[in-house]
Amino acid sequence: MSMTDPVADLLTRIRNAIESKHESLTVPSSRMKLEIVRILKEEGYIANYTYNRDKKQGAIHVTLRYGPAKKPVIGSLTRISKPGCRVYARKSTIPAVMGGMGICILSTSQGLLTGKRAQERGLGGEVLCTVS
Repeated sequence: MSMTDPVADLLTRIRNAIESKHESLTVPSSRMKLEIVRILKEEGYIANYTYNRDKKQGAIHVTLRYGPAKKPVIGSLTRISKPGCRVYARKSTIPAVMGGMGICILSTSQGLLTGKRAQERGLGGEVLCTVS
């Protein structure tokens, strides 16, 4: 089975793990997935992640973060730009997620950035996903 959208796969695996109240999950690695997971960690949506290099492509081990009463920190993970329908935003049209409570992750010319950082740097880009 060929995978056409590895980013959607990553988001779905995280959603499924949260739904099943798992502590952690392991996903096949890619540069873009590592960057997305790094942003999720920086923004406090996941507890931690480790990158295990193996002979093939390596794996990312993500430790999920839950609040009191095992309530997940991530409420929703939504893929915006898809392989069949790319979504781009100028720096002036970067979406505000939940009125600034959530983040959107953009693929810019300077790598993956949150919507806020991209605006600060005056960059637009492809809107990969939103997290809230």
